[in-house]
Order: sequence, then structure tokens, then C-alpha cells
Amino acid sequence: MRHLIDPLDFTVEETQELLSLANRIAANPEAYQSVCAHKKLATLFYEPSTRTRLSFEAAMLNLGGSVLGFSSADSSSASKGESVADTIRVISGYADIAAMRHPKEGAPRRAAHYSSIPVINAGDGGHQHPTQTLTDLLTIYRRKGRLNHMTIGLCGDLKFGRTVHSLIKSLSRYEGIRFVLISPEELRVPDYVITEALTPNNIEYVEMTSLEDAMPQLDILYMTRVQRERFFNEEDYIRLKDTYILTGDKMALAKEDMAVLHPLPRVNEIALTVDDDPRAAYFEQAQNGVYVRMALIMTLLGLKED
Repeated sequence: MRHLIDPLDFTVEETQELLSLANRIAANPEAYQSVCAHKKLATLFYEPSTRTRLSFEAAMLNLGGSVLGFSSADSSSASKGESVADTIRVISGYADIAAMRHPKEGAPRRAAHYSSIPVINAGDGGHQHPTQTLTDLLTIYRRKGRLNHMTIGLCGDLKFGRTVHSLIKSLSRYEGIRFVLISPEELRVPDYVITEALTPNNIEYVEMTSLEDAMPQLDILYMTRVQRERFFNEEDYIRLKDTYILTGDKMALAKEDMAVLHPLPRVNEIALTVDDDPRAAYFEQAQNGVYVRMALIMTLLGLKED
């Protein structure tokens, strides 16, 4: 039995196999509509989510399975003090696979330790978000036809953004990757990401504060929102929330084949006018999330294609 807790739980080869399966699903989703018949997914979401929770549910339903679970800690026995370990022991008797989002870093890993069914980390605090990373990788792969030899710009909240941390760790395993890290001083990438992912893999990176200066060199621009829920005080959030806004004028500085990704939800960091630019890939990115999660569920349950 395998879990997906960290984006590096899958090797580069295994990741490519999963992305290839997701690509096949995207090309012909009807062919997979009964693969998970009589299987159940438990969605254990201790904090709010729209895209991640619903895309997991859509993925399982698209595979012919069913879904049970809760969408907040308040609607679970966690509100009574039940531990993650006890919850997953109980859920293991109800479902075949579980997806967990939790505000505390390491909670899904602890759940996996006590679980008798595969556990998928659907986001733990500001730490990891491996299924979003797989979604990002699929979107880049479908746009560019490769996952190597690119300059990736990451912009906004690079300190608390778990999607950023996971994506850096994953892409650092590919040849010829260069990162441009664009953020205010207060929201820089944490040192542990640099020491654990970039430095050991000899990955070239540069830290900048100007989005305009970075635009011409980017093959991918990954925008993020400044997350109110990660700040300890409202004053810091208000001061930093509008630091970077992607507009048509900034897009005019970019390559014609650059792709703009965003894990969503956006607030105002991407102007609505950018949505009509063919380089805007964030809504197809959200759709890709369903295909990736379908492929992941099949892989962890050991289910084969017809």
C-alpha cells in the first residue's frame, strides 16, 4: 500500500507514468467511467476548500466510485477532540482511499502511519500540496511538451504558499530548470526550501522584487495570492496583499508562448482582462486537476486500464 504525502513520494519515472495516464484520461474520460465501481473515497477536509475537495469528488465520481466525508473540522468529531489517528482508523473501515486537508503540517503523514487505506495529502498548512503539484506539472507538460530546460517564475507569496514549495521540490529533479523567485522581502521562499531542494540539485535561481523585470525571460509564470489565513496580523496582510498584480501591460513584456498558471482562488493578483489572453492557463489547470486526481486514485488503488 502506498500513500502520497510529499511530491517526492513518486520518482520522476512514476510521476511521468501518472501524467501520461492523466493525459489519456483527458483524451477519453468516458473510457474510465467504471474503473472505480464499488470503491469509496473519503474526503477529510479540516479547513475550507473549493477546487481541491470538489475536484477529488469529481474525480472519484467520474471513475464510477462514490464519496463520503466532511468539509470542515466543525462538522467532524475533531470538534469534540478526536485525534487524526483515531479518525483515520475509523475511516479506514468505511472507505477504500482518503484525501486529507489539514491546517497542521504533518497531519496527513501522521494519518498515513495509522491508516489501512491509501492516504493522499490534499494540503497541510503551509507545507506541501502534492496533488496541486501534479496538476501544475500536467499543465506545464501539456502546454510545453516537456518538464525540463525552462525558466520558471514564481510570484507573490513564496513564504506561506505550499503550492510553491511543492512545485520547486518537484521541478528541481528535472534537467535545465531555472527559477526566478519574485516576492517582497517579507514573503521570500523559506531557507529550508533552498537548502533542501535548490542547493543539493545545483538548481540556478535568482530572487527579485520586480515582476516587470522578470517577465521577458520566463517560460512559465506561476502567480499566487497573498493568503490572509496564513498571516498573524491583519496589518501585514493589508500592506502586502496588492504587491503584485498581473495586467495586460505586464503580459506585453512576456514571450508569446509563455504560460500563466495560478492554483486559484485568485483575489485581484491577475486582472480579469488577462483571462482572454491565450497564455492564461489557470482555468485549464483547474480542469487538469480532475484528470490528475483520477489517475492518482487509480494508481494508489492499483487499478488498471481496460
